[in-house]
Amino acid sequence: MKKQLVLEDGTVFIGEGFGSDTQKFGEIVFNTGMTGYQEILSDPSYCGQIVTLTYPLIGNYGINPDDFESISPAVSALVVREAAEFPSNWRSGQTIDSYLKMKGIPGISGIDTRKLTKIIRTHGTLKAAICGVDVNPAEIVEKLAATKLRNDQVKQVSTKSPYPSPGRGRRVVIVDFGMKHGILRELNDRNCDCIVMPYNATAEEILRLDPDGIMLSNGPGDPKDVPEAIEMIRGVLGKVPLFGICLGHQLFALACGADTTKMKFGHRGSNHPVKDLKTGKVAITSQNHGYTVDSTSISGTDLEITHIALNDGSIEGLAHQKAAAFTVQYHPEASPGPEDAGGLFDQFLEMVELQREEAEYAKA
Repeated sequence: MKKQLVLEDGTVFIGEGFGSDTQKFGEIVFNTGMTGYQEILSDPSYCGQIVTLTYPLIGNYGINPDDFESISPAVSALVVREAAEFPSNWRSGQTIDSYLKMKGIPGISGIDTRKLTKIIRTHGTLKAAICGVDVNPAEIVEKLAATKLRNDQVKQVSTKSPYPSPGRGRRVVIVDFGMKHGILRELNDRNCDCIVMPYNATAEEILRLDPDGIMLSNGPGDPKDVPEAIEMIRGVLGKVPLFGICLGHQLFALACGADTTKMKFGHRGSNHPVKDLKTGKVAITSQNHGYTVDSTSISGTDLEITHIALNDGSIEGLAHQKAAAFTVQYHPEASPGPEDAGGLFDQFLEMVELQREEAEYAKA
């Protein structure tokens, strides 16, 4: 079954279809990871996007029930060089083709993904569509020009109601902007008593739960499309220790008076070097974001830059100079990716313990 990938600049790629036979539109991006296609497909941060995987062979170890980062994938479509029809792994339960069919996600294979990636790197992220070869590409280009990408991605992927993930340790409220399950797993592994709240939870609702710490999760889209979250962060800042990841990092920056901008083609992959400015150490990190905190906007705020990306110098970490709060742009839960930055969860809990000890000492 032939399909075509049409870009808004008029470029057309013809390939073999797999997965669902539906027509899908979205912003096309690329991920450079060599493994982890299952986690990428189920990462809510890809909501509404057509994902190109630059590694040439995808699906070779199949799909299993243990490696999902969400229950319902939000990715719009998948573009690969080759989709393996016969996976080989003892955990494999189905092929990538059958999984995409089951989830209603179209895929296209057999195209030059290196050429496509170069186009995106040159022109920046573009709108695109996957459709049948019987559709006139000129009509698709017209539709793409008239298509306005949705700005409610966080609303689409966030939990609709609060839910607990019990533990016997400190209580951590996770604000779900499109949370990867890896974040919850890391906190549960540290015995945290977690409560997951919707993206539009107010500061009052969160503080009413008497949390020891607050986690701002990752998520899709433009942070400026979530003004209610910015207001919530302002309401809890300084009252409870706070740790933000990816979109949570960007929202924290906006709440503190900094600004964010859209990147040309973003950071998406599992091998991005990040330097800790305090220690000088470099960590290899997993990343997935299309927006960044504007470094020129930090002056005049109470924020301090703690980490930078070595590839382009963009901000990868922030700390508040007066409140117990820090954030990172990358993914310390790293699914997929290296585990260099997993200690940030321990750093957060150390901050939580210190705040609790100070509060108990003040009472005494």
